[in-house]
Amino acid sequence: MNTLPVGGQSPDDQSVKLTKREIEVLTLVIEGKSSKEVAEQLFVSKRTVDFHLANIYDKLNVTNRVQAFREATRRGLIPFHIVGSKQ
Repeated sequence: MNTLPVGGQSPDDQSVKLTKREIEVLTLVIEGKSSKEVAEQLFVSKRTVDFHLANIYDKLNVTNRVQAFREATRRGLIPFHIVGSKQ
């Protein structure tokens, strides 16, 4: 009988990989930037940022920015200290 770890994730959920761009987008979102602000900073369209966020949510099996941050941090995909590094 297979059991799921706390949080309902499958045992192989650690194999999730975010692209470099997805990490950049998530990092900027974590800093409190809107999709529009992220788009301006990365020189892409807001639609592209939203596309990256949708991919991140899908990969992490979450539905919003806060959950994405928490799950990415829990899985070690982004360092937790990144939030406190804003100066």
